[in-house]
Amino acid sequence: MKRLLDEDEELNPILSVANLVDVFLVVIAALLIAIAQNPMNPFSADDVTVIKNPGQADMEMIIKKGEKIEHYKSSGEIGQGEGSRAGVAYRLKNGSMIYVPETTSDQE
Repeated sequence: MKRLLDEDEELNPILSVANLVDVFLVVIAALLIAIAQNPMNPFSADDVTVIKNPGQADMEMIIKKGEKIEHYKSSGEIGQGEGSRAGVAYRLKNGSMIYVPETTSDQE
């Protein structure tokens, strides 16, 4: 009784290819699991914000709201503009924040 499997492979070479198909199925299953666990998965309805290189000149921000994905890239410049003070924020001892809007004589 010499190796029966070796004789079968000599007669039918497609048996060795079947083993390769099994290996590829395992690799495909692993890739699908990796895609499903990715926070930017296009099939999930979660809202996600990803920040690349935070605080650096080449910072990028990717925001996913439902199925919509927005991509923002920093120009490296400091922003400026016109505006007015809208209120004051206070941090409490427990770490929570309270915002107190300022009222002006125009709004009263």
